[in-house]
Amino acid sequence: MTTSNRGVLESLGRKRTTNLNLPLHMKARKRSSGTYFYYFNGRKELPLGKDYVAAVAKWAELESGNAKALVPKITFRFIAEKYFQSESYKAKAPRTQKDYLRDVAKLYEYFDNPPAPVDEIEPHHIALYRDWRKSTHSTQELGCFSAIWANAKEKGYTKLPNPASGIKRNRGAGRDVYVDDELFNRVYEKADQPTRDAMDLAWLAGQRPGDSLRFKETDIREGALWVHQGKTSARVRIEITGRLAEVIERIKARKAATPGIRSLALVVNERGLALSASALDNRFEAARRAAGVELNSFQFRDLRAKAATETEEQIGMEAAQNLLGHKSSGMTAHYVRNRKGKLVKPTR
Repeated sequence: MTTSNRGVLESLGRKRTTNLNLPLHMKARKRSSGTYFYYFNGRKELPLGKDYVAAVAKWAELESGNAKALVPKITFRFIAEKYFQSESYKAKAPRTQKDYLRDVAKLYEYFDNPPAPVDEIEPHHIALYRDWRKSTHSTQELGCFSAIWANAKEKGYTKLPNPASGIKRNRGAGRDVYVDDELFNRVYEKADQPTRDAMDLAWLAGQRPGDSLRFKETDIREGALWVHQGKTSARVRIEITGRLAEVIERIKARKAATPGIRSLALVVNERGLALSASALDNRFEAARRAAGVELNSFQFRDLRAKAATETEEQIGMEAAQNLLGHKSSGMTAHYVRNRKGKLVKPTR
């Protein structure tokens, strides 16, 4: 147990024991198919099933008159596991589901070592968690915590308000890099053709790197590129006009001239196969090094910010918001702020 973690655990008044949340005469055994609960009266075991709450109800029936006083406390791990079985979680975008599974592992390190009873987690414990983590990623982890807590309230596992609400987060300065045309062209000239295709599409369509790599010929319908964003599930249709139309025609011509296997993906390698994210990372790094560009001064994700910044400047904030698929203009304003600086008139 870490020194900082010990502080929150001691403040919750718990001792480090196995299956702390289980009452007297109740046991738990982990199997490949899940955790099973049993009632043991000193002579024989009676199965109570896999559902924790239902098992406690059966246990209470088997116990004597003091059973009510021994009812166990629901723990954070319990409500977390219930959340990841819920329709609320399953309705999240695949990327969000993956992120939450990563985030809850870190939450378990703190709130399940030993198990923390839900009704004893208070706002100052959230602040202690934030300080223990130090990382700005704790902001995303506490977002996962809040989703778990909301589901727990909905299911009746707790009546308490979310203890993470209103607690200050670890915030980073944010990335404010704007890739101007000169920097873009320096790297572009040193890049191979598949990387150039990826750069053009990411910039002109303004989508995230992963979404840009998933563009397919079948996404081109009715004169537009139909986008279903992987992170937020937002849907955007981008008109295929101007330079974007030229880039897509160039890609189609290159693919048609490539012998052998041909993928429906727009961004393909020299053999006509879809370009993977790791392959793009390696190629993009090679292009930046060849151009003498410091790697952190130009990241591939900066092309989405370049698209948003230029769209906002040329057409307006609403157009930038629509391109990025944001739910509010405030999100877009925060995204493009300070990337390039506001263009203003001189005094005279």
